[in-house]
Amino acid sequence: MEEETENLVPISVSPQRIIRDTKLELTVDEVVEQYVGSLGFSQIIHVFLVSLAWIFDSQNTLVTIFTDAQPAAWRCTSPPCVRNDTANAAAVCSMVAGSWEWIGGSKSSIIAEWSLICDRKFLAAAPASLFFIGSLLGSGFYGWLADAYLGRKKTVLLSCLLSSITSFLTSFSPNIWVYALLRFSNGFARSGIGICCLVLSTEAVGRKWRGQVGQYGFFFFTFGFFSLPLIAYPNRTCWRNIYRILSIPPLVYSLIVIPFVSESPRWLLVKGRSKEAFGILKKYAQLNGRKLPENLCLSEPSQGKTGCGEARMNLWSTKWAAKRMITLMIAGFGVGSVYYGVQLNVENLDFNLYFSVGLNAMMEIPAVFIGSVLLSFTNRRTLFSWSAYIAGISSIICIIFSRGRKKGDESKGAWTQLIIEGIGFMAASTAFDVLYIYCVELFPTNVRNFAVSMLRQSLMLGASIAPLFVVLGRLSPSLSFLVFGILSIFSGTLSLWLPETKNAPLYETLEQQEEEEKPNSVSVESALELGK
Repeated sequence: MEEETENLVPISVSPQRIIRDTKLELTVDEVVEQYVGSLGFSQIIHVFLVSLAWIFDSQNTLVTIFTDAQPAAWRCTSPPCVRNDTANAAAVCSMVAGSWEWIGGSKSSIIAEWSLICDRKFLAAAPASLFFIGSLLGSGFYGWLADAYLGRKKTVLLSCLLSSITSFLTSFSPNIWVYALLRFSNGFARSGIGICCLVLSTEAVGRKWRGQVGQYGFFFFTFGFFSLPLIAYPNRTCWRNIYRILSIPPLVYSLIVIPFVSESPRWLLVKGRSKEAFGILKKYAQLNGRKLPENLCLSEPSQGKTGCGEARMNLWSTKWAAKRMITLMIAGFGVGSVYYGVQLNVENLDFNLYFSVGLNAMMEIPAVFIGSVLLSFTNRRTLFSWSAYIAGISSIICIIFSRGRKKGDESKGAWTQLIIEGIGFMAASTAFDVLYIYCVELFPTNVRNFAVSMLRQSLMLGASIAPLFVVLGRLSPSLSFLVFGILSIFSGTLSLWLPETKNAPLYETLEQQEEEEKPNSVSVESALELGK
C-alpha cells in the first residue's frame, strides 16, 4: 500500500514549463511593442538601408529642373542680330536662324538642343508631364504588385533596376519625342521606390515612431534633391551626362544594399507566411538585445471575427475606406501640384537657377526636421492643414514681387521673393511628407501599399499639370503662383473631413479596422448629439 501511495503523489511542475507550454498568441503590433522594441538598433539600420533608395527617387524626379530648363541668356553671332535684350528668350523668335546662339552651348538643355522656344515652347513641358503621368500609372501597378505578389522588398529592387536602365537610355534620346517617351518610362519605373520604402520602414517599428520614421526617408529625398545642383553644374554644357551619372547609384544599391534589407513581417503574415514573419521579428529582437518567448506565435489576421470562409472586403467596395481614399486623393492632387510645381517653378524666380535649387533643397531639411518633431506631439490632420495653408499663402504673396521686374534683376525685391518662396516650399514639403504618413495610418496592412499607391497616383496627377503652369509662368509668373496658392489652400481645407490617426494602432485587415473603429465612431457621434 505504501508503494501505491507513493506512486499517487503528484509530480511537481515548474512554473517555467507551464508558461512555455501555454500558447502566447499576439499580433505583430503587440510583439513589436512588448518584446522587439518600438525602435531599436535593428529597426534603425533597417530604416536607414531602405531610406537610401529615396535619393534616386528624388534625383530622377527633379533632374528636369536642369535638363529641361530654358537657357539663361543668348548672344549675337552675326550682323543681322542687333538686339541687346539677351535675357529675353522670346526676342530670338523674329531673328534669322544662325545669327544668334545660346550662352552655355546648344547641348546645355533639351530646349537649347531641340529649339523648344517660340511656337514650340509648350513642347518643353511634355517630358516632365509625361514623367508624372508615368509615375501615376506606375504607382497603381507597383502598389498592386507589392501587396499581392512580390512584397515590399522585391518591388523596391525591381523599381531601382528599371530606374537605372531607363535613366541611362534617356541620355541617348535623338529627339524630343523619344526623350518624352523615355521620361514616361522612367517615371513609371521609379514610382515603386517611394511607395514601398515608406511602407517597408513604417511597418517595422512601433506606433510611437511611425511618424518620425516616415519622415526619416524624406531626409534622403532631400539629400538627393540637394545633390542635383552639384551634379548638374559640372555638366551644365551637356545635359546627357547628368542622366548617365544618375543611372549608376540605383544599380549599385540594387546589387549591394537590397540583399541586407528584410521583408515586412506584416505583409508576410497577411500572405500566410507566418514562419518567415516570426523569423524576421526574432532577428530584430536579437539585434536589439532582446529575446522572444519560446511559446510565442503570431495571430493570423485571417482568423479574425469575420470568419475564414468570408471573402475579403475590397478597399473600393468598403464605403468608409472608399470615402476616406477619395478625400485623401483629392487633397493629394493639390499638394502634388504645389510641391513639385514650386520646385520646377524656380526658373521663374528672378535668381540664379543653381542657387535657387540649392536653397529649396536646404529648406527641405528644416521642413523634415520640424515635421518629425511636430508629429511626435501634434495631430496629423492639424499639421497637414496648417502646412498647406502656409504654402498657399506664401505662393500668393510671391505674386506681389513677380510683377514689373525683369528676369535677372537680383534686387531687394527679388531676395524677398526668394525668401517667401523658400518658406512656402518648406511648408509644402512638410504637407507632402505628413500626407504620406497620414495615409499609412489611415488604412490596414492588406491594402496599405495599395492605398499609398493611390495617394501617389493623385500626387503624380497633380504634379503632371505643374510643368504646364511652369511654362505658362515664363509668360506670366503671377499666374503660376496664384494657381499653386489656391490649390494648396483647398487641399488643407479638404483634410478636415479625415479622421485623426495619432497614436492609433496599425490594423491588419479592413474587417478588423472596421470592427475596432466602430465603437470610436459611435462614441463620437453620441458626444456630438449630446452637445459635448
